[in-house]
Amino acid sequence: MDARHRRARRELARNRPQGPLRLHLGCGPTLKQGWVNVDLEDPGADYRLDIRRDWPFEDGSVDTIYSEHFFEHLEYPGEVESFLREALRVLRPGGRRSSGVPDTESILSAYASKNGEHFDSAREKGWHPTWCDTPLHSVNYHFRQGHEHKYAWDFETFARVLEQAGFTRTSEREYDPELDNEAWRAGTSYVDGYKPE
Repeated sequence: MDARHRRARRELARNRPQGPLRLHLGCGPTLKQGWVNVDLEDPGADYRLDIRRDWPFEDGSVDTIYSEHFFEHLEYPGEVESFLREALRVLRPGGRRSSGVPDTESILSAYASKNGEHFDSAREKGWHPTWCDTPLHSVNYHFRQGHEHKYAWDFETFARVLEQAGFTRTSEREYDPELDNEAWRAGTSYVDGYKPE
């Protein structure tokens, strides 16, 4: 187990945050006020936990779990199911799990319809590097992002996996300026699911 993860677990055992908690998982450098910001790599996170492992939060202690452009970095099958089991365990009944993931449906639609503007825009916004100078280079980058992306998601697939894990009321939602990063708005699919009451 990673030393950063062990240290964070010990710190959480000594100074357990009081609930109901709001967890911002895979936060990177984007820290949310009033949330417990968790990221294994980013030194600015409140806790440097490896959330592919068991989470050191009590059953039913969390009100909301949020992540943005993180879920696609988990292996499926394997890490995704473990993540969702832990999410269900720590959420209170009726608690919300919300994620924003790269919108795979839009990039495949743009490729199929030969919409070059979509790919030009992705490069201009810095989502894809300049060497992605053909639509298929951009599609490949979307799916792999070097070796960082492990799985691509659309709403239908994400909803199915959430429901199989035990979440209910899965829905695709609009961008929320109070929650989501404006820089990723155009290229993101936002999906919610709830722990059963």
